[in-house]
Amino acid sequence: MIRWILITILAIGLAGVAFWGYQEHQEKNAILIQAENTYQRSFHELSYRMDMLNDKIGTSLAMNSKQSLSPQLVEIWRLTSEALSDVGQLPLSLLPFNKTEEFLSNIGDFTYRTAVRDLEKEPLTNEETKTLENLYEQSGDIKKELRQVQHVVLDNNLRWMDVQLAIASTDKQSDNTIIDGLKTVEKKVEGYTESNVNSGLIGTSSEEHSYQFLDGDMISKDEALEKSKKLFEIKNNADVTITESGKGADIPLYSVSYRNGEKNAYLDMSKQGGKPISLLVNRPIGKEKISLNEGQKKAEAFLKKHQLDNMAIFQSNEFNNVGVYSFLYNEDGVRVYSDAVEVKVALDNGDILGFTARNYYMNHSKRDIPEPKLSVKEAKDKVNPDVKINEQFLSVIDNDIGDEVLTYEFLGVLGNETYRIFINAMDGTEEKVEKLGGTEINFAANF
Repeated sequence: MIRWILITILAIGLAGVAFWGYQEHQEKNAILIQAENTYQRSFHELSYRMDMLNDKIGTSLAMNSKQSLSPQLVEIWRLTSEALSDVGQLPLSLLPFNKTEEFLSNIGDFTYRTAVRDLEKEPLTNEETKTLENLYEQSGDIKKELRQVQHVVLDNNLRWMDVQLAIASTDKQSDNTIIDGLKTVEKKVEGYTESNVNSGLIGTSSEEHSYQFLDGDMISKDEALEKSKKLFEIKNNADVTITESGKGADIPLYSVSYRNGEKNAYLDMSKQGGKPISLLVNRPIGKEKISLNEGQKKAEAFLKKHQLDNMAIFQSNEFNNVGVYSFLYNEDGVRVYSDAVEVKVALDNGDILGFTARNYYMNHSKRDIPEPKLSVKEAKDKVNPDVKINEQFLSVIDNDIGDEVLTYEFLGVLGNETYRIFINAMDGTEEKVEKLGGTEINFAANF
């Protein structure tokens, strides 16, 4: 009897130890997962901020207005502070990364000192401009190296916890792919001298307001259903769900969804006038059979069908056999950025896969666009003389405080980068400068 009691107690004890061990294991795994997520987030945010930092420095070089340059330098300072914070959250305590931290800190110090002074009275010196040019080139190098490491991490599903173990380990066989990449970044930065810093889209409406250009009679749910079926290119109601927007919506809407096999679609339609506000169709895309230009014609026909007239193509791109087209309203030769729409076209058969006209219906109105007070030549004189201007337009954009302003829009090149520069056509103020994105680097080609 005593033997069975002892066996029972021992069994209970073993079960308790096993349960305690399991709990400890689960808690340890939870801590490791949390640490891994923190490391992954910090690194990818660091890579993103270096991209942004390089773009902002490049944009500052194209600016010629002191009012625009000062806040731009403050933005660069802010990005360097956030990048330093990201570096501080990586498992690099045993891996020297001080040169990169010093580089970011020096950029921040330089841009902050420059931004807080009165640039009207004390504009950038030639030496400071040269410093900015050097920082732009060098931040571009660091950006590429970090993107290289990012590619390796994502492509090989590497874990940062393994990096921490590899740093702490004396085992030369430890996986140190990420460490080697970061050492390359550090070595790259080490080649830059301290003299760098010790030497002394856009335009669209960001204002939330009521939709100004919805007209027509209120339509019923049945009418909305019939219009939706035409947009979805289906004939029956079996797989269609329609609901009405509740209180608090920007405008009264019908939300319509469709799902059948591999195809599903979603549509927002205004109750007033039955206007499609947004459309999204998801289905497998086949081999490309129509060109990007032919897809544009399909997009233009779609806009015309829905009474969106005088829309001029702004830009077009192709992604995975889908054409993406942005259009701006054109009023007597003046491009209006606030009144923008986008259309996605399948390049396998020309179907409309996506459409959004939220900005158009929110901002479009009858405008009294004034005649510019400045000539084109006078406006060009306000642009940084180092920028080679290739194209020019008259455009209406929203300025930093949300007011619509008439501008001369210049598309120009500085070095190897392309910029879009907006000069106020009434008083010559440099309203905005945008650095246009370049071609993505194919990092896989390096392996």
